[in-house]
Amino acid sequence: MTGTQLGYARVSTGHQSLDQQSDALTAAGVTGERIYSDKLTGTSTREQRPGLSALLEYARDGDTIVVVGIDRLGRNAAEVMTTIRDLGERGIVLRSLREGIDTSNAAGRMVAGVLASLAELELELQRERRLSAAAARRVRGLPSGRPPALSVLQREQVVVLYGAGRPVPEIAASFGVGRDTVYRVLRAAEAVGDDDGQ
Repeated sequence: MTGTQLGYARVSTGHQSLDQQSDALTAAGVTGERIYSDKLTGTSTREQRPGLSALLEYARDGDTIVVVGIDRLGRNAAEVMTTIRDLGERGIVLRSLREGIDTSNAAGRMVAGVLASLAELELELQRERRLSAAAARRVRGLPSGRPPALSVLQREQVVVLYGAGRPVPEIAASFGVGRDTVYRVLRAAEAVGDDDGQ
């Protein structure tokens, strides 16, 4: 097999050990210095997984990435399948020990393709469910987006506090919101004031 064998191990919480996965990867032929790993603490974006990011940046056409299970590549099916598709497009082979997937052969590529199709179907179904739920809420006159971070009364209090000279970071902290939220409230109040003044 040409190229370099690279391994990736991930655990979901900081107190879990990577040893079992690392041992399995080593037994599969990956050298210790070629094993990348992450310990997650509830985060889900690729940017918050430096080990996976470094692995994907290092891997080249012809390399093989070995994982204990394909679920190690992401926190949900869609994320996993996006990664598998990206690897395929870059000519990087994926081997998953638990599922017996090896995309260097036709059977492995077929299984990965079926899994990717199922993940895309699930994403589409989720999108349809969100749209249906939003439409149902609109019909009932209910808000379809996320509820506002501050109530009407709280937004009025923000404006009063700012008018009294309180700094934005202090106001944000007192309401338990980000500074951006406070600035949005102030801009909205200013826009209303401008309209009233016309």
